[in-house]
Amino acid sequence: MMKTFTVDNRKIGSDVRPFIIAEMSGNHNQSLEKALQIVDAAAACGVDALKLQTYTPETMTLDLDEGDFYIQDKESLWRGNSLYNLYKQAYTPWEWHASIIERCKKLGIICFSTPFDETAVDFLEDLNVPMYKIASFENGDIPLIRKVASTGKPMIISTGMATLAELDLSVRTAKEAGCKNLILLKCTSTYPSSPENSNINTIPHMSQMFDCQVGLSDHTLGVGVGIASISLGATVIEKHFTLNRADGGVDATFSMEPHEMKSLVIETERAWRALGTVAYGPLQAELKSMQFRRSLYIAQDIDAGERLTEKNMRAIRPGFGLSPQYYETLLGKRISKNVKKGTPLTWDLFE
Repeated sequence: MMKTFTVDNRKIGSDVRPFIIAEMSGNHNQSLEKALQIVDAAAACGVDALKLQTYTPETMTLDLDEGDFYIQDKESLWRGNSLYNLYKQAYTPWEWHASIIERCKKLGIICFSTPFDETAVDFLEDLNVPMYKIASFENGDIPLIRKVASTGKPMIISTGMATLAELDLSVRTAKEAGCKNLILLKCTSTYPSSPENSNINTIPHMSQMFDCQVGLSDHTLGVGVGIASISLGATVIEKHFTLNRADGGVDATFSMEPHEMKSLVIETERAWRALGTVAYGPLQAELKSMQFRRSLYIAQDIDAGERLTEKNMRAIRPGFGLSPQYYETLLGKRISKNVKKGTPLTWDLFE
C-alpha cells in the first residue's frame, strides 16, 4: 500500500475514498463571475479540489501568428489560433487567483494550481497554495520540477507523452529536490482522449515502478474510464469542469458538466468501497440470506424404516436442511423415525 498523506486535512491514499479534482482551465471564458460560479458548482458536486493553471501568454510562448506558432492541424480543437491568442483566451488572470482561492476555502474545498514557469511558482507561494501540479507538457521541464519540489509541498505530475526514462528523471528530480509526497497521473494528451488510448493498465505498473501513488488525468468523455481506474489502484481523478459545454471555451468540448461530475464523485467512491479484500464464504452481512439457499427436505410423510427416494426427498428452498451435495449419498438410506412432509433433513433422522 502506497503512503497516505494529508493536504489541508484531506487524506489522499488507497485507504480513503478517491480524491477528485475539478480542473477549471479556461472554462471561465475570461469572466471572474463565471470562474466563481464554477467553484460553487464544483463544491456542490462534492469534489475535493479545484485546480487552476497559472501562466500568462507571455510566459508560455511568443506573440507570433505564423509558422510554428500557428495551429494548422485539421484535427485540433484549436485550429486557426496562434498559440499566443489561444493562451490569451485560456489563461486565468493572476489577479483573480486570490478571490478564487478564498471562495474555495469558504466552501471547504482545496484550491491549487499548475504553474508553467518559475515566476508562477513564486506567485503561488505568496498565495500559500497547499500543493502543486506539473502538467504533461511540462513533465520534462526539470528546472520547473526542481523549483516546485523545493517548496516541500505535495506534487502531482501528469505523465502524458513521457517515456519511462523521462518519468524516471522527473521523479528522481522531484524527490532529490525535496518532494516527499508525490502522485503521478496517468494521462493521454489528446483532447478529447479515446478509451482505446487510455491504457489505464499502466496505473499499477507505474505505482510499482516509482513507489508512489498513481491516479488519472482523464480527457475521455463520461465517467467510465475514471471509475475503471479505481479498480486498478488510482487514488486521484482529475477531470476538466465547466458549467455548460454549450457555453464554449477552449476546453469545453472535453469538460464535464455538473451532473456528470457529481456522478463521478459518487461512482468512484462506490468503486473504491467495492474493492474490499479477497473474501470467500458467507460474509456477516450474508448470513441472513443463507436461509434462501436450497437444502434437502422430506417431500412426503415417511414412516420409520422407509428408504429415501427421489419422490420423498427433494432439494428445495429454504436452506435449513442438509446441503444438496449429500443428495446422492442419502438416496436409499433408511429413516429411523416417522417424519412429516416439510421436515428438513438432518443427520439425527438416520439409524
